[in-house]
Amino acid sequence: MFVNASIRRPGRSRARAAAAAAVAVSLAVAGCGGSDSGSGDETVKVGLLAALSGTYEAVGTDLRNGFQLYLDTHEGKLGGRKVELSVGDEGDGPPTAVPAATKLVKKDKVDVMTGIVANGSYQAVLPMLEQNKIPLVSSNGRPDLKDVSRVWHTSFLSKDYGTAIAEYVKDEVDGPVYAIGPDYQGGYDQLGGFTDTFDEVGGELANPDGETTWTPFPDTTNFTPYFADIAQSNAKAVYTFYAGKAAIDFVKQYAQSDVADLPLYSSGSLTEGSILQAQGESAEGIQSVSNYVADLDNDANRKFVSDWTAKHDTPPTGYAMASYDAAAVLDMAIAAAAEKGEVNSDTINEALGGLGQIESPRGTWAFGKKSHAPVQKWYLREVRKDGEQLSNVTVQDLATLGD
Repeated sequence: MFVNASIRRPGRSRARAAAAAAVAVSLAVAGCGGSDSGSGDETVKVGLLAALSGTYEAVGTDLRNGFQLYLDTHEGKLGGRKVELSVGDEGDGPPTAVPAATKLVKKDKVDVMTGIVANGSYQAVLPMLEQNKIPLVSSNGRPDLKDVSRVWHTSFLSKDYGTAIAEYVKDEVDGPVYAIGPDYQGGYDQLGGFTDTFDEVGGELANPDGETTWTPFPDTTNFTPYFADIAQSNAKAVYTFYAGKAAIDFVKQYAQSDVADLPLYSSGSLTEGSILQAQGESAEGIQSVSNYVADLDNDANRKFVSDWTAKHDTPPTGYAMASYDAAAVLDMAIAAAAEKGEVNSDTINEALGGLGQIESPRGTWAFGKKSHAPVQKWYLREVRKDGEQLSNVTVQDLATLGD
């Protein structure tokens, strides 16, 4: 996923120029001292950049909490080393992300970075990380990148959501499907994965021009006019991607609209975590695609869910899981680097490249050799009542994607 406030879709003007103040907070874990881990000190400095304010605050908060959960359940250590965790607020994208990342790199002098919610933040922050030779173990949706020599990824490529579910939607829906999403880079990647694959398998879009309908981001809070357009089309179903507050608005208004009877398919972000609880019964019956579902039956997930629910009121999300896994792979990589004698940015990055299969709450996965993104299974979920609470429930496996 997600936001890129600086990239424009060809042929479409943007009306928004973001301006935000930098926010960065530092959190010391397990009584750490701050010094260069490559100088013989047994402290590793980790920087976590996530949206802790703005549209995707819920996503960024889960990234922070997932990473912190791993530390809390591993004595505040990774690879046997104490961890000094510094946290920066990414906000809604580059104007906030760049100064926050600059503090993590220049002042906190981190050995490795993790987190990042927005696609635009990747493009803005990566040059600085590359210049300072700091590896990034990112943990939310990521765009395609040309150079991944120091970039590792524990979540998904943004296009994978739509790619994984497109053929299922084609087989299930007897007729054209209306595609709609937010007008920014994450939206283009997410919906592009769906529409490209949908076209390849013989699907037809119900949009009048045969192309996805884009809603201005982040200004669109009233989706009623768009639902009226869908009602005037010959759509037999709708596919979408929204997250954060936009997902709440979209789902609540959809349930009250003239197209409420049309099946709604989506990326997992539409009904994830606290967003689902805010949507309430409006979300019931929505089918979504994700690389994680909290009810998966494996030992790693049972432990993860148990540890998470001991601290939080809602089931864990895919965001929290991916950040938890970012800590897990750093745990393994730092341990491997320590065995060879020195732990620093270069040795951590080298060790990440040597990791094999990773046992995770989502199931077993591995870094792709070309993309450094997960080779992993994708699941179909449906929002159903689980006792008194609404939950995303596993329906079936969809596909395994990755290079």
